[in-house]
Amino acid sequence: MQTSRHLLRPLGGVVFLAVAFWRFGSGAVVDALRGIDGSALALAAAFAALTTVCGAWRWVLVARGLGADLSLRSAVAESYRSQFLNVTLPGGVVGDVRRGVRHGRAAGDLGRGLRAVVWERAAGQAVLAVLAVGALVLVPWVFRPGARAPVSAGTSAVAVVAAVAVVGAVTALLLSRGRGRARRLVRLVAADLRVGVLSRRTWPGVVAASVLVVAGHVATFVVAARTAGVTAPSPSLLPLALLVLVAMGLPLNVAGWGPREGAAAWLFGAAGLGTTAGMGTAVVYGVLVLVASLPGAALLFVSHRTTRRGGSPDRCVAPAEPVVDLEADVEADVEGAARG
Repeated sequence: MQTSRHLLRPLGGVVFLAVAFWRFGSGAVVDALRGIDGSALALAAAFAALTTVCGAWRWVLVARGLGADLSLRSAVAESYRSQFLNVTLPGGVVGDVRRGVRHGRAAGDLGRGLRAVVWERAAGQAVLAVLAVGALVLVPWVFRPGARAPVSAGTSAVAVVAAVAVVGAVTALLLSRGRGRARRLVRLVAADLRVGVLSRRTWPGVVAASVLVVAGHVATFVVAARTAGVTAPSPSLLPLALLVLVAMGLPLNVAGWGPREGAAAWLFGAAGLGTTAGMGTAVVYGVLVLVASLPGAALLFVSHRTTRRGGSPDRCVAPAEPVVDLEADVEADVEGAARG
């Protein structure tokens, strides 16, 4: 059953991608790819460096908030490795799991290392969602006379409020009726949020880093759109970029491909820019991100060679995996967070 779920996620991405190419064609995509040049690749690499450093900084803040030491240098190196794995392996999260495991092993607390990555990514997605809703509310929809936003601001606000209400109701239910390990896990989540994400020492930096990460991704999207021949004003592309980034967060993808192309084609079509322009932009974006992640491939190669020689490539790696009692880990962390 577990294996089936793992296979369904990349299969969903394949279906998304196949339907998108079948529906919108591949001719425009080929033309868009021909527009990729050295300047586009250089800009993508520069924006990738910005997002990588900011994402690593966010990870360091969350990890330290949870009581796990992590240097910015190690975080940047691991983030580059993670990005390369995410854009080359199915699911789009393999690299994040890997860096969480490596950090947890190095810190001697596998559970805490994994949770630091989970909360770091969740914080980034939360900020992205807020920015996407804000763009829909504040940015005029000026693509063409009479054009309508594919998702209205009111609908977006209602969706966000509904999602928060559902999460709150589920949490309250677990707190009131949950017993045993489920209740301890809920308490751990609350403690992690309080000390690892929402503390006064952490949340301003997490929000700032997340905003910069989103800005870097949006800038790369605009570069991809220009490379694909889209001439719409950059402010008009802002809400489209944010919504496509939200779609990219869906786990039904193959190394990031699938929902991104489908969402871009639909959004660009609804905005009057043409579905083929959306497909071309999304595919060019994927190629730019892949090329910009190649430093991670080099770091993986160096790490592999160093490990084979018996060394430790950086401080984020431990020579052996400690034995972890997850239930004891949960109880200890809850008690420690309560005391803190």
